[in-house]
Amino acid sequence: MPQTQRSTIDSYPDADLHVISEAELVMQLEEDILFLRLKPGERLVEDLLMQRFGATRHCVRQALNRLERTGIVMREPNKGARVRSFSQEEVSQIYEVREFLQRQAVLMFKLPAPPEFIDELNAIHQTYLVHVKNAYLRGVHELNDQFHSKIFSLCGNLYLERSIQDYMNLSYAIRTNSLAVPEKLQISVAHHALMIELLKGRDNWTLAQLCVDHILPSKYEYLAQRKASEAGNDA
Repeated sequence: MPQTQRSTIDSYPDADLHVISEAELVMQLEEDILFLRLKPGERLVEDLLMQRFGATRHCVRQALNRLERTGIVMREPNKGARVRSFSQEEVSQIYEVREFLQRQAVLMFKLPAPPEFIDELNAIHQTYLVHVKNAYLRGVHELNDQFHSKIFSLCGNLYLERSIQDYMNLSYAIRTNSLAVPEKLQISVAHHALMIELLKGRDNWTLAQLCVDHILPSKYEYLAQRKASEAGNDA
């Protein structure tokens, strides 16, 4: 009789006696996706999550609901929750919107940026460098998002800022895949430093193009991983 394929979560040890909170569970599942312990398309089985984390069913469901709202998890009728997986066409369309929004925001910047703004952005960048050096990927992810949220706040349009943030959240599972690739991470570091320098000048167009170029490596890395995964399944 054929065996049912088990989720990766099945291989985790049981949780200790600590009763995990909803916020802690959300953070842990985000990290599992960030570190690719949970892969795109993988099922998130409530009973297994309860066993692993010592969480109540209510806590697990609320955590999955929060992750679904941010676009990291998707639910399918009669199938439950899965780590969100994107087709090639979906990735292309999401990044078309991200490129459009980010370019438009940068073109609205009043350059040069105020010195105090540059100082605040540089402080974020320095902390980012520490996390990169220590290979602390959650910190890298969080400081990367802080860096970009800070930059796009310069556009002065709250609704445009929110739209950019919404698409950053939607592309979470796409963006984080490249963080574990050292070469891609070094490109990100160099781009951040150049963005800070360009904010001191008046060339909106060059800065806008850099902000677009900056998001493309994660797109290509995700598509390459997806293609490799599909090739492996066909073998």
